[in-house]
Amino acid sequence: MNQTEIISIFTKKTLGLTFVLSAAALAFAQDKVGISGTVVDKSNQPVPYASVTFSNKQSKLLSDATLTDEKGNYKLDLTPGNYDIVIEAIDYKKSVINKQITAAGSIGALSIEPEEASTNMKTQDIQGVVITATAKPYKVELDKRTYDPSQDIVSKGGSLQDVLSNVPSVSVDTDGTVSMRGSSNVRFLINGKPSALLGIDDGANALQSIPADQIERIEVITNPSSKFEASGTAGILNIILKKSKKTGFNGSVIGTLGYLPQTNLNTNLSWRKGNLTWFLNGGGGYRESKNTNRNNATFFNVENGGRTQTDQESITKNKNNNYNVSSGLVYDISDKTSVNASGTVRTFESDNVGNITYDYRFLNAPSLFTERMNTGSNNNLAFQGDFGLDHKFDDKGQNISLSVSLQSNRSYNDTNVNQVTNNIFELQNSINQNTRNKTLVGKADYELPIGENSKIEAGYRIDINNNNYDNDVLERYSSDVDFHYLNNFTYNANYREMFNAGYVQFKSKIGKLGYQVGLRNEYSNVDIQYSNLNPDPEDRNIDNKKSYNNLFPTVFLSYEIAKDNQFLVNYSRRIDRPRSFFLIPNPSYSDNQNIFEGNIDLNPSYVDSYEFGYSISKGKFTINPTIYFRHTTDDVKMLVYSDQGVFKTKPINLGTDDRYGLDLNFNWDATKWLKFLGNVDLFGYKTNGTYNGLSEPFSFEGSGFATRARLTSTFKVDKTFSFQIQGFYRGGQKTQSIDRKDMYALNFGASKTIWKGDGTLSFNIQDIFNTRAMESTAYGSNFVRDSYMQWQPRQFALSLTYRFKQGEKIEQPKRKKDINSNATGDDQQGGPM
Repeated sequence: MNQTEIISIFTKKTLGLTFVLSAAALAFAQDKVGISGTVVDKSNQPVPYASVTFSNKQSKLLSDATLTDEKGNYKLDLTPGNYDIVIEAIDYKKSVINKQITAAGSIGALSIEPEEASTNMKTQDIQGVVITATAKPYKVELDKRTYDPSQDIVSKGGSLQDVLSNVPSVSVDTDGTVSMRGSSNVRFLINGKPSALLGIDDGANALQSIPADQIERIEVITNPSSKFEASGTAGILNIILKKSKKTGFNGSVIGTLGYLPQTNLNTNLSWRKGNLTWFLNGGGGYRESKNTNRNNATFFNVENGGRTQTDQESITKNKNNNYNVSSGLVYDISDKTSVNASGTVRTFESDNVGNITYDYRFLNAPSLFTERMNTGSNNNLAFQGDFGLDHKFDDKGQNISLSVSLQSNRSYNDTNVNQVTNNIFELQNSINQNTRNKTLVGKADYELPIGENSKIEAGYRIDINNNNYDNDVLERYSSDVDFHYLNNFTYNANYREMFNAGYVQFKSKIGKLGYQVGLRNEYSNVDIQYSNLNPDPEDRNIDNKKSYNNLFPTVFLSYEIAKDNQFLVNYSRRIDRPRSFFLIPNPSYSDNQNIFEGNIDLNPSYVDSYEFGYSISKGKFTINPTIYFRHTTDDVKMLVYSDQGVFKTKPINLGTDDRYGLDLNFNWDATKWLKFLGNVDLFGYKTNGTYNGLSEPFSFEGSGFATRARLTSTFKVDKTFSFQIQGFYRGGQKTQSIDRKDMYALNFGASKTIWKGDGTLSFNIQDIFNTRAMESTAYGSNFVRDSYMQWQPRQFALSLTYRFKQGEKIEQPKRKKDINSNATGDDQQGGPM
């Protein structure tokens, strides 16, 4: 195809799109006729509960589907026309037959052949009918890996954070930090775009506010293509929420009770009729948590009776309520054009009580015992509105997708602190933090097939983010009558970022070799305006503007040796833009002995990421080993240092960081009653850099080798009862300044199908032996500090799911309601954001 022909195609299709969007109308329905038939095997025996799908060749709106009864018979009403008839049944080969339907009556027997062995069966959504069979929980594709949490009994009734703890190549630390292959710079998306559901800075509270039962799948994208935004050097986690493909009214309700005390009630409702699909997801819950933090520091080179040791213990108990509701609709203007609109509201409220104790020891002075008692509250409200249009130019794959998303998030945090030393009142703090975020995301994506094996994709995206921080910190000593402001920590900051991005990528296949090459350009502007109450004008007002323009190439190669047996090679360049919270000079003051400082001079990090993988699925065993290497420049590290006995943590750009390793994922159906899903990540690291921002240069160097491993064993007792045991291990890591210790945990889950498949009863225990805690040792020029942190102790939960009105009242046979193949019972209600 020459250049003139390609330009001609673009011109014609663009004019075609304009015509369709301006003149689209609903087709007039024709009168339907009743038809019947039978599905039989090679021996002419009836095949019960087979799915029969009639796909109209002229209009998909006229298509329909049904199930055969126990005698292999079926009936339905169809509009006369030309149909492709697809017949599918468990343990039988898929069969496709073309027939012209002209009048009412029987179309005779349709024959299908049995499979030699049942492999790679999965849930099939066929209009109003759902056929459920054994599904693979982990699937490898050219540019991503897909995890299906429906078989994850351990996280049943939990949250997104619980689900992420079980995803291969992903780990969740005890403080809620999510990392991939040892790096925490992970970009979160919901249904392919940023979401107000996750708040401003993707904190652990946001991850806990999304119910696990609203998640359909998670896409793990370690090397994203140019179609995705370039943010997130570790990769992207794309959370796909459930949506319904069933006709009629469908829904489910799930309730959960647990300890530490938690209660949740969530519902997913949908209605699909003709051209219109409507959905409503909503729910809420109450949860308590307990955070334990201990720090034991020893100081050296002590003079004049200075401090020699500090023992600190912090225990915070949190109670929170969260509620969320999403509603929207999808309307098919024609069989090629549809529009969608949705809205989401999420609230999160919490109350916390904390107690921090310090035991100070001095060289030539009496010890001091200080206690800080914190009481605080948080109120968060998030809103998101989305509108989109999808149009298919033809049935060959040429389409365009337009979308716009408006998001708003505001958070109020109030904390009161009373400090007592040796049982004598010393000081009181009042801390008020208000944060507001507004975001606009606009996208346009276009796909153009060229021939049978090639495709061009192109698109544009604009992001506008505006974050405003108001922080007031007041203090009153025992000798003071009134409160006074802490000048450096009382501030107002505004962070505004706008970036424009465009991409193009080409995908094709030559024989067994598949390839995809792409290029993305992103231009971003950042404006930070900061002011505090410092009397020095130079330290009081800061206006910092930055701009970046970068090209991000991507290359993906695959070579298919045989079916389900292929090599994968890819490369991508990524960027880590600092979070707005990291750029505010003084963002945190809740503990006057441990202060987190922002860094307004923090710059983006860049990473070049390479992967070489192999994927093979043979019979009941699938394995996917991947060798990877990531080279990061201007790498961001957390600098911990002591300033007059106060520990401060600050993000800094520091030299280079190299990560390399083997990421091994496997799935093995050992027997009919035993399955394994495992992940092992063996990785090495090497960091080099020097920071000159302190009184003395600080070197950050380290190298070593570490291990992360997870194994989930699923035991199927019978068709309605299964249980899981899951183990997790994370090896230690060591650099010149921080030594992190090993960590391991064991979880348990059980699930029982009840009420003839309409209900599921689940029970799980998280961290059976209460060992999920992070321990580390930090080394400074004049101190050594041992730290222990546990975000949440052992907990358990019991949940009950009830599903109703599945499809058009089509009864599903019991043998297809296999709890081990789909732990959610094919609970596919809900809708896209």
